[in-house]
Amino acid sequence: MQIQIYASDVTHSNAIDEHVRGELERALKRFAEQVTRVEAHLHDDNGPKSGKDKRCVVEDRLAGHQPLAVEGSAPDLYEAVRVAAGKVERAVGHKLERHEAHRGR
Repeated sequence: MQIQIYASDVTHSNAIDEHVRGELERALKRFAEQVTRVEAHLHDDNGPKSGKDKRCVVEDRLAGHQPLAVEGSAPDLYEAVRVAAGKVERAVGHKLERHEAHRGR
C-alpha cells in the first residue's frame, strides 16, 4: 500500500507525516491486500483564524474499484487525520462487503 501526503496550505512536518502514515496504515491494515494507493490531502481552510478549519481529505484506491474519498475536519490537524482515517476504514469495509455480497449472488 502506497501512501502519499500532500499539504497545500498547512505547515507540514515529519511528525505530521508519521501521524498520517500511522493512522492510515492502522485503519486500512485489514484491507492492505486490496488497497493500492492512498492519498492524504491536508488543508487549513481559514489560515490563522480559529475554528474547525483543519481538514484531511483521504482518497483511497482499491484494486478493481473506483476510488473513494472521505473528509475529516477538526480544530486540530492531528484530530482531522484521525477522523478521516476512521471514515476511510468504514467506507472501504462497506464497499468491499457490498462487492462480496453482490458477487455472491
